[in-house]
Formats: sequence, C-alpha cells, structure tokens
Amino acid sequence: MNFRLPEGLVERTDLVATVEGTNRTEVLVEALRAHLDARESTDAFREDLVERYLDGEVEFAALREALGRRDAEAVRASRELLDGGGELSEMLARGDAEGG
Repeated sequence: MNFRLPEGLVERTDLVATVEGTNRTEVLVEALRAHLDARESTDAFREDLVERYLDGEVEFAALREALGRRDAEAVRASRELLDGGGELSEMLARGDAEGG
C-alpha cells in the first residue's frame, strides 16, 4: 500500500523512530493499530457495525473479528430470528400456524 503524508507528519514520524530506535513503518503501524483499536472499541462503532451486518454490508467474519465470537454469534442468531419473523407473520396471517 502506498499513500502520501503531509511533510510535517513524516518529520514527526521520523523523529519518533529515531528516538525509539525503530523505523518509520513500525511507528506508523503502531499508531494506526492504536487508532483503530480505540475506534473499534466505541459503542457507536460496534452499533454501526452490527447495523451494517444486519443490512448485509459486512460479512460475518469481519463482525466476529471486531466483536468476538460470542457476541457475533448472538448477533447472527438475532438476524436469523428477524429474518424468520417475516415468514412466521405471513403464516399467522394465512392461518397456517398450529392452532390457527
């Protein structure tokens, strides 16, 4: 991946790398990882992620990676119940359900 950074940010990155005895890439990777971890841990992000999964915009694997297996499975189960709810409503309306 290639991208451009403002010169001042490059200089700051190089300074940190020099002081810490590492390289520019490591500084940027560490900074990006910390930034993404902070964003992904917010309730707003998690809620938006679940909404996008329910809308079919995000794959289950991505949901599981961000939320953890247990929470992602709970969301998937909820989605399956919601998806099946329409069928149940139609059956009830037609009188196809038991006791109907």
